Amino acid sequence: MNQALLRTTPDPLITTPLSHCLTLSAIHSPLDPAMDFIDLKTQYRRIKPSVDARIARVLEHGAYVMGPEVTELEQVLAKYVGTKHCVSVASGTDALMIALMALEIGPGDEVITAPFTFFASAEVIALVGATPVFVDVDPRTYNLDPQQLESAITPRTKAVMPVSLYGQCADFDAINAIACKHNLPVVEDAAQSFGATYKGRKSCALSLIGATSFFPSKPLGAYGDGGALFTDDDALATLMRQTRLHGQDRRYHHARLGLTARLDSLQAAVLLAKLEVFDDEVAARMRLGARYSSLLAEAFAGDAEAIRTPHVEPFNHSVYAQYTIEVDQRDLFETRMQALGVPTAVHYPLPLHLQPVFEALGQPAGSFPVAEAAARRVISLPMHPYLTEEQQVEVVKAVRQAAVD
Repeated sequence: MNQALLRTTPDPLITTPLSHCLTLSAIHSPLDPAMDFIDLKTQYRRIKPSVDARIARVLEHGAYVMGPEVTELEQVLAKYVGTKHCVSVASGTDALMIALMALEIGPGDEVITAPFTFFASAEVIALVGATPVFVDVDPRTYNLDPQQLESAITPRTKAVMPVSLYGQCADFDAINAIACKHNLPVVEDAAQSFGATYKGRKSCALSLIGATSFFPSKPLGAYGDGGALFTDDDALATLMRQTRLHGQDRRYHHARLGLTARLDSLQAAVLLAKLEVFDDEVAARMRLGARYSSLLAEAFAGDAEAIRTPHVEPFNHSVYAQYTIEVDQRDLFETRMQALGVPTAVHYPLPLHLQPVFEALGQPAGSFPVAEAAARRVISLPMHPYLTEEQQVEVVKAVRQAAVD
């Protein structure tokens, strides 16, 4: 990749989206401290005995790195997803990076992904020396549009990396068919969709490699950074395990370049405790997401054009990592919601092709109109498994008032 693409911005101030803030349980409007955008405290109270006991066991045995909890977690996750291998790693970004490294993608190569997602999706492509190639998104799901995929493939294309955004899987049958025609591997960026299903199959088991994140805000979140890779390919699993440990194939013997990307035993312990209630939480997310849409449809029966609620394909089950609507005059809407005591967040306000670091790609505003329109209009409402029906009613009333008044 041309080094000009890695130009850093002169502004040292980095604005972090709410979904990537480390104090997620405290995200709320100052006017209504009881309304959390994501409520991790209630979840902890539910699973506190198991979390505390599992953490205590790690403290007792002292194997803080690659301890028995890590092995147990990988076995449980692989069974849950339905793949032969799970390789736990230190973050979702590491998961994507290791997937590309295991596929031996590097300088001169291209990887196709979507422009409307978190920065890491394109960042890892550039970090391995390859060039991100963007394909616009479906206007209903915000996921990579398969109909535009084939025209983006060139002789330099080495992989396709669709993102399963906001908790809903991309159309993997269509994507895989095109990729297979061109002999290209597909890596699912499932950072927001762990627990979701596509045509009855679990996210992370829909392509050659699935990569997810366990950041605290995710449907399955740790108490810090974490991630995992999934595959049925024995050779790739071996390469990914080596890569997360400095490319080491045995102690002090390094067959390849790698990273320090192991999942801590303490985070594995937390995730094992959370998995005990995860099925209940996924069901709650689906129920609450559907209820939001129903309540909003009723509230805006006479003003159907005022907002747009999420579209979930009939063959998908979304885990609603975010419940994201579209509104006109988003800044005004956001200000009004804050005044009404309801927290909101924008994921994501600037598409990847318009990020300063990718200026040298030469894709100005207008290059990906669907992604750009979504970036101007999307806003996410409070969403987590412990949201009460009364809180949902409060949120919907506020949305009605903020969007129409």
